[in-house]
Amino acid sequence: MTTTSTDPHRPEEDTMAKALLIVDVQNDFCEGGALGVTGGHDVASGVTEHLAARRGEYDLVVASRDWHRGDTDNGGHFAPEGTDPNYVDTWPVHCVADTQGAAYAPDLDASAVDVHVVKGYGTPSYSAFEGVTAVEDGAADVLTLHQVLTHRGITAVDVVGIATDHCVRASVLDALGHGYAVTVLTDLVAGVDPAASERAVVEMEQAGAEMAVMSR
Repeated sequence: MTTTSTDPHRPEEDTMAKALLIVDVQNDFCEGGALGVTGGHDVASGVTEHLAARRGEYDLVVASRDWHRGDTDNGGHFAPEGTDPNYVDTWPVHCVADTQGAAYAPDLDASAVDVHVVKGYGTPSYSAFEGVTAVEDGAADVLTLHQVLTHRGITAVDVVGIATDHCVRASVLDALGHGYAVTVLTDLVAGVDPAASERAVVEMEQAGAEMAVMSR
Protein backbone atom coordinates (compact mmCIF):
# COMPACT_ATOMS: atom_id res chain seq x y z
CA MET A 1 0.00 0.00 0.00
CA THR A 2 1.30 3.47 -0.87
CA THR A 3 -0.30 6.26 1.14
CA THR A 4 -0.34 9.95 0.31
CA SER A 5 0.28 10.99 3.90
CA THR A 6 1.56 9.59 7.18
CA ASP A 7 0.87 10.64 10.75
CA PRO A 8 3.51 9.83 13.41
CA HIS A 9 0.82 10.02 16.09
CA ARG A 10 -1.41 7.49 14.32
CA PRO A 11 -1.15 3.87 15.56
CA GLU A 12 0.56 1.48 13.17
CA GLU A 13 -1.99 -0.36 11.03
CA ASP A 14 -0.58 -3.79 11.86
CA THR A 15 -1.45 -3.28 15.55
CA MET A 16 -5.08 -2.56 14.71
CA ALA A 17 -8.02 -4.84 14.10
CA LYS A 18 -8.98 -3.78 10.60
CA ALA A 19 -12.13 -4.11 8.50
CA LEU A 20 -12.80 -3.62 4.82
CA LEU A 21 -16.00 -1.65 4.22
CA ILE A 22 -17.47 -2.14 0.74
CA VAL A 23 -20.00 0.62 0.08
CA ASP A 24 -22.96 0.02 -2.25
CA VAL A 25 -21.37 -2.01 -5.05
CA GLN A 26 -24.78 -2.80 -6.52
CA ASN A 27 -26.25 -3.30 -9.97
CA ASP A 28 -28.15 -0.01 -9.96
CA PHE A 29 -24.92 1.91 -9.26
CA CYS A 30 -22.91 0.23 -12.02
CA GLU A 31 -23.05 0.94 -15.72
CA GLY A 32 -26.49 0.07 -17.09
CA GLY A 33 -28.22 0.51 -13.73
CA ALA A 34 -30.82 3.06 -12.70
CA LEU A 35 -28.07 5.32 -11.31
CA GLY A 36 -25.10 3.85 -13.11
CA VAL A 37 -21.67 5.30 -12.30
CA THR A 38 -18.84 5.11 -14.81
CA GLY A 39 -16.28 2.71 -13.44
CA GLY A 40 -18.74 0.85 -11.24
CA HIS A 41 -18.06 -2.55 -12.78
CA ASP A 42 -14.32 -1.93 -12.52
CA VAL A 43 -14.75 -1.22 -8.81
CA ALA A 44 -16.65 -4.49 -8.38
CA SER A 45 -14.00 -6.60 -10.10
CA GLY A 46 -11.18 -4.64 -8.46
CA VAL A 47 -12.56 -5.25 -4.97
CA THR A 48 -12.82 -8.97 -5.77
CA GLU A 49 -9.18 -9.01 -6.92
CA HIS A 50 -8.15 -7.06 -3.83
CA LEU A 51 -9.85 -9.55 -1.52
CA ALA A 52 -8.37 -12.51 -3.36
CA ALA A 53 -4.90 -11.09 -2.80
CA ARG A 54 -5.27 -9.48 0.62
CA ARG A 55 -8.19 -11.08 2.48
CA GLY A 56 -5.84 -12.08 5.28
CA GLU A 57 -5.15 -8.43 6.10
CA TYR A 58 -8.72 -7.95 7.31
CA ASP A 59 -10.33 -9.15 10.50
CA LEU A 60 -13.77 -8.44 9.06
CA VAL A 61 -15.32 -7.67 5.67
CA VAL A 62 -18.57 -5.66 5.68
CA ALA A 63 -20.67 -4.62 2.69
CA SER A 64 -23.49 -2.08 2.64
CA ARG A 65 -26.39 -1.84 0.22
CA ASP A 66 -29.05 0.73 -0.49
CA TRP A 67 -32.27 -1.13 0.31
CA HIS A 68 -35.25 1.10 -0.43
CA ARG A 69 -38.95 0.43 -0.19
CA GLY A 70 -40.81 0.08 -3.46
CA ASP A 71 -44.17 1.29 -2.17
CA THR A 72 -43.16 4.75 -0.91
CA ASP A 73 -40.87 7.61 -1.94
CA ASN A 74 -38.63 6.69 1.01
CA GLY A 75 -39.04 9.98 2.81
CA GLY A 76 -38.67 12.06 -0.33
CA HIS A 77 -35.56 10.22 -1.52
CA PHE A 78 -37.26 9.15 -4.75
CA ALA A 79 -38.48 11.98 -6.96
CA PRO A 80 -42.31 12.17 -7.02
CA GLU A 81 -43.88 10.47 -10.00
CA GLY A 82 -44.02 12.80 -12.97
CA THR A 83 -41.19 15.04 -11.73
CA ASP A 84 -37.52 15.09 -12.56
CA PRO A 85 -35.00 14.24 -9.80
CA ASN A 86 -32.54 16.96 -8.88
CA TYR A 87 -29.74 14.44 -8.18
CA VAL A 88 -28.98 16.22 -4.92
CA ASP A 89 -31.89 15.38 -2.63
CA THR A 90 -34.16 13.46 -4.99
CA TRP A 91 -33.27 10.52 -7.22
CA PRO A 92 -34.80 8.13 -9.73
CA VAL A 93 -36.18 4.91 -8.31
CA HIS A 94 -33.21 2.66 -7.50
CA CYS A 95 -32.07 -0.24 -5.31
CA VAL A 96 -35.57 -1.35 -4.34
CA ALA A 97 -35.32 -4.15 -1.78
CA ASP A 98 -35.24 -7.67 -3.17
CA THR A 99 -34.91 -6.54 -6.78
CA GLN A 100 -32.07 -7.20 -9.20
CA GLY A 101 -31.07 -3.54 -9.04
CA ALA A 102 -30.39 -3.83 -5.31
CA ALA A 103 -28.31 -6.99 -5.71
CA TYR A 104 -24.54 -6.90 -5.52
CA ALA A 105 -22.83 -6.37 -8.86
CA PRO A 106 -21.99 -9.78 -10.33
CA ASP A 107 -18.25 -9.02 -10.49
CA LEU A 108 -18.16 -8.55 -6.72
CA ASP A 109 -17.41 -11.76 -4.83
CA ALA A 110 -20.07 -11.42 -2.14
CA SER A 111 -19.03 -14.76 -0.64
CA ALA A 112 -16.07 -12.94 0.90
CA VAL A 113 -18.39 -10.65 2.90
CA ASP A 114 -18.80 -11.49 6.59
CA VAL A 115 -21.55 -8.99 7.45
CA HIS A 116 -24.19 -7.42 5.20
CA VAL A 117 -25.66 -4.02 6.08
CA VAL A 118 -28.74 -2.46 4.48
CA LYS A 119 -29.80 1.19 4.60
CA GLY A 120 -32.46 3.57 3.40
CA TYR A 121 -35.54 1.40 3.96
CA GLY A 122 -38.19 4.10 3.97
CA THR A 123 -35.86 7.03 4.67
CA PRO A 124 -33.10 8.90 2.83
CA SER A 125 -29.76 7.33 3.70
CA TYR A 126 -26.23 7.69 2.42
CA SER A 127 -23.77 6.54 5.08
CA ALA A 128 -23.27 2.83 5.73
CA PHE A 129 -23.30 3.80 9.41
CA GLU A 130 -27.01 4.56 9.04
CA GLY A 131 -27.58 0.93 8.10
CA VAL A 132 -28.34 -2.20 10.08
CA THR A 133 -27.40 -5.83 9.68
CA ALA A 134 -29.40 -7.69 7.08
CA VAL A 135 -31.83 -10.43 7.96
CA GLU A 136 -29.91 -13.03 5.99
CA ASP A 137 -27.01 -12.82 8.44
CA GLY A 138 -29.20 -14.79 10.85
CA ALA A 139 -28.37 -12.67 13.88
CA ALA A 140 -30.90 -12.68 16.70
CA ASP A 141 -30.53 -8.92 17.09
CA VAL A 142 -30.32 -6.29 14.38
CA LEU A 143 -27.16 -4.25 14.85
CA THR A 144 -25.88 -0.97 13.48
CA LEU A 145 -22.59 -0.98 11.60
CA HIS A 146 -20.89 0.80 14.50
CA GLN A 147 -22.13 -1.89 16.88
CA VAL A 148 -20.81 -4.63 14.59
CA LEU A 149 -17.38 -3.04 14.38
CA THR A 150 -17.25 -2.33 18.10
CA HIS A 151 -18.22 -5.90 19.01
CA ARG A 152 -15.42 -7.19 16.79
CA GLY A 153 -12.86 -4.80 18.25
CA ILE A 154 -12.29 -3.04 14.92
CA THR A 155 -10.28 0.17 15.14
CA ALA A 156 -9.29 0.74 11.51
CA VAL A 157 -11.37 0.67 8.33
CA ASP A 158 -10.38 0.57 4.66
CA VAL A 159 -13.21 1.94 2.52
CA VAL A 160 -14.03 1.10 -1.11
CA GLY A 161 -17.15 1.39 -3.24
CA ILE A 162 -19.65 3.69 -4.93
CA ALA A 163 -20.09 6.62 -5.11
CA THR A 164 -17.09 8.67 -4.03
CA ASP A 165 -19.06 11.91 -3.86
CA HIS A 166 -22.10 10.49 -2.08
CA CYS A 167 -22.24 7.28 -0.03
CA VAL A 168 -18.48 6.71 0.18
CA ARG A 169 -17.98 10.27 1.38
CA ALA A 170 -20.79 10.02 3.96
CA SER A 171 -19.56 6.65 5.24
CA VAL A 172 -15.97 7.86 5.59
CA LEU A 173 -16.97 11.00 7.49
CA ASP A 174 -19.16 8.96 9.84
CA ALA A 175 -16.38 6.42 10.39
CA LEU A 176 -14.02 9.22 11.34
CA GLY A 177 -16.68 10.68 13.63
CA HIS A 178 -16.87 7.34 15.43
CA GLY A 179 -13.11 7.40 15.98
CA TYR A 180 -11.93 4.81 13.44
CA ALA A 181 -8.67 5.19 11.56
CA VAL A 182 -9.87 5.38 7.95
CA THR A 183 -8.10 4.73 4.66
CA VAL A 184 -9.86 5.26 1.34
CA LEU A 185 -8.51 2.98 -1.42
CA THR A 186 -8.76 5.51 -4.21
CA ASP A 187 -8.39 3.04 -7.09
CA LEU A 188 -11.35 1.06 -5.73
CA VAL A 189 -13.94 3.87 -5.67
CA ALA A 190 -15.96 5.54 -8.43
CA GLY A 191 -17.84 8.83 -8.33
CA VAL A 192 -20.84 10.34 -10.06
CA ASP A 193 -19.32 13.73 -10.84
CA PRO A 194 -15.54 14.12 -11.28
CA ALA A 195 -15.37 17.62 -9.77
CA ALA A 196 -17.60 16.68 -6.83
CA SER A 197 -15.55 13.53 -6.30
CA GLU A 198 -12.34 15.54 -6.17
CA ARG A 199 -13.91 17.84 -3.58
CA ALA A 200 -15.06 14.81 -1.60
CA VAL A 201 -11.53 13.38 -1.56
CA VAL A 202 -10.17 16.68 -0.26
CA GLU A 203 -12.91 16.86 2.38
CA MET A 204 -12.30 13.29 3.56
CA GLU A 205 -8.55 13.83 3.72
CA GLN A 206 -8.92 17.10 5.61
CA ALA A 207 -11.23 15.32 8.06
CA GLY A 208 -8.49 12.80 8.83
CA ALA A 209 -8.81 9.97 6.30
CA GLU A 210 -5.76 8.69 4.48
CA MET A 211 -5.80 8.15 0.72
CA ALA A 212 -4.07 5.08 -0.65
CA VAL A 213 -3.63 3.25 -3.93
CA MET A 214 -3.62 -0.55 -3.81
CA SER A 215 -1.48 -2.33 -6.39
CA ARG A 216 -3.28 -5.36 -7.79
